[in-house]
Amino acid sequence: MIPRRLVLGLGAAVTGGLAAGCTAGSTAGGGQPTTKTLTVGFVAEPANLDFTRTDGAAIPQALLVNVYEGLVKLDQSGAIVPLLAKSWQISDDRLRYTFELVDNAKFAGGAPFTADDAVFSIERVTKDWTVSLKAKLDVVETARKTGDHTIEVTLKKPSNSWLYSMATRVGAMFSRTGVDDLANRPVGTGPYRFVEWKRGDAITLEANPDYWGAKPGLDRVVLRYFRDATALNNALLSGGIDVISAVLTPESLGQFADTARFQVIEGTSTGEVVLSLNNSQPPFDDVRVRRAVRHAINHQELLDTAWAGRGELIGGMVPPSDPWFEDLTGLFPFDPAKAKALLAEAGATDLKVRFRIANLPYATAAAQVVKSQLAQVGITATIEPLEFPARWLDQVFTKADYEMSIINHVEPRDIVAVFGNPKYYPRYDNAEVQRLFAEADAGTEAEQVTKMKEAAKIISEDAAADFLFLFPNLMVATTNVQGLPQNVVSESFDLTGLTKT
Repeated sequence: MIPRRLVLGLGAAVTGGLAAGCTAGSTAGGGQPTTKTLTVGFVAEPANLDFTRTDGAAIPQALLVNVYEGLVKLDQSGAIVPLLAKSWQISDDRLRYTFELVDNAKFAGGAPFTADDAVFSIERVTKDWTVSLKAKLDVVETARKTGDHTIEVTLKKPSNSWLYSMATRVGAMFSRTGVDDLANRPVGTGPYRFVEWKRGDAITLEANPDYWGAKPGLDRVVLRYFRDATALNNALLSGGIDVISAVLTPESLGQFADTARFQVIEGTSTGEVVLSLNNSQPPFDDVRVRRAVRHAINHQELLDTAWAGRGELIGGMVPPSDPWFEDLTGLFPFDPAKAKALLAEAGATDLKVRFRIANLPYATAAAQVVKSQLAQVGITATIEPLEFPARWLDQVFTKADYEMSIINHVEPRDIVAVFGNPKYYPRYDNAEVQRLFAEADAGTEAEQVTKMKEAAKIISEDAAADFLFLFPNLMVATTNVQGLPQNVVSESFDLTGLTKT
């Protein structure tokens, strides 16, 4: 099957008797071992803890893999590997998947994980989930128990993407008796279990004593949420947190130059920072205006100015880690004269557009550059920051009440969800692209690569959006933290490999 992956985060200060510097194995004055606690800093706190009914990446970032596990997961190379399913077989016609489940997993609280829970979780996506990503499991015909720890899933048609989707949030396994209050009390089989959420401050997880797999390297993890980059940086400098999960201001890295105290992790991600255009409304229902916007933007200058040159220009909605990546940066070279000519041809002079962005540092910084560059070709963009996630998700994502926006699409392999569904917030509707996506999913792996490349190029040529840059994985941590990944390949901030000395 397929090899291979919105919100930035920051850490939590530890309260009470849990000191950030404590390590397991040492002893307090009374001779009792202290608690090994890691505090990780995030931005954009979740609105609630139920990703079955709330869009956005903040919830799976905190809970997926750590609290909730799926039948499979993505490893650091992006390959699909076993998790709650220790093995699986695929029928020759690619319609039936038979999973052999681990037989010793338990949900937090003690209920055993069985085939009944797996069937329940898969069926629940189509029955009870309300978020747009539920469509990833529309291809499932039936899921049935064939033994206490075996299930068979039958698809309506062959699908290259289905098993990969099962490594994302839609593949999370839920307890049949643990879904009554998912917004406040998540219950999973993972190495960590949910302890508490102090809204506006922190989510606390602790090691699951009944975890079926390898014991996690930490006793407790606190995810603390900041809105301000300065406060986030100061928290690490002062010892209040151990990790900045995503650097909000790359120019601030000089503060962490002391290599005896800090380590900087720099790699890549699958997050495309997208200048979204509402294809269903004037002026962006005209392809000439959309193409004008792309020609008006100097992407290298934007990357250098807004994000200190960190990141990568890609020209489309496919990151280099996907098999169908193709460098499309040459399709729309910076050409203000061409932009002006296209606007004149469309009769779209002296344009004024609403620029409703998420109030996140990368979006705010990029929006200022975009506004300035568009002004040079006669487009006046009025920036309106919206509180993220709640207001942005409501106004832009759900209601499509915008003309331009900026957001980092961190969900893995999200090009089909974003541009294959006319109801998704860019409102891009192209029958040829939809056909190519369907053929890519049903064909051989070689056909999948070819068809996905074709679709991605059409989307870029259509200027369905502008693709500003690929977001880097840029973290800072104290030197006593080990196991931080260089590259981000999934929507989870995976805690399972982290330790602290």
